[in-house]
Amino acid sequence: MPKMIVSIDGVVIKEIQLTKDRTSLGRRPYNDIVIDNLAVSGEHAVLQMSGKEFFVEDLNSTNGTYLNGKAVKKQQLSNGDTVEIGKYKIKYVNEAANPDFEKTMIFKAGSGGLVTPASGASSTGAPMAVPGKGGAGAIKVMSGAAAGREVTLVKVVTTIGKPGVAVAAITKRPQGFVVAHIEGDNKPTLNGTPIGVEPVPLKNGDLLELAGTQMQFVQR
Repeated sequence: MPKMIVSIDGVVIKEIQLTKDRTSLGRRPYNDIVIDNLAVSGEHAVLQMSGKEFFVEDLNSTNGTYLNGKAVKKQQLSNGDTVEIGKYKIKYVNEAANPDFEKTMIFKAGSGGLVTPASGASSTGAPMAVPGKGGAGAIKVMSGAAAGREVTLVKVVTTIGKPGVAVAAITKRPQGFVVAHIEGDNKPTLNGTPIGVEPVPLKNGDLLELAGTQMQFVQR
């Protein structure tokens, strides 16, 4: 079942299961997700379900609604997306749908190349995320059957890893790329240090290890 995980300064404060067609977010106590902060409007945004998809829509709020760092009016949500309202971050988790992996090219163990994943494939993913001001970047696979392969990050958000084991997201921001842990008990590491849910800046040459695969971030 899809859910929203609300956090501030890296501390999770609540989880809300999305069981309704319409879930409201705002400062007023009658909202489904109440965020008691002056930067949040009384009726700030709403999560709308359409079929099996969820959309976030800003309700003409004072300070706006952001999705993965970009201001949005209405936008479809993908597993791992982060809605930002004021200083609060609300992560959308829908592991059953797992749309990020269905729309991405991945490295499949033993294939030696890029393949289109089947639903639920147990593969090491290296999806690709829209050029911005932070320059271009790429992920180079350093170990396993796909060693030597390089994937350019051409989307805003790139998810990598094995669904259900360990998944991380690389987000392109104006100031550069950041990486964060999205799901799975096995935390990815950056230069040997475990990565949490809070985004960590990436630098040229940084080494990522995820689900037993070593990768290197290359800044263009």
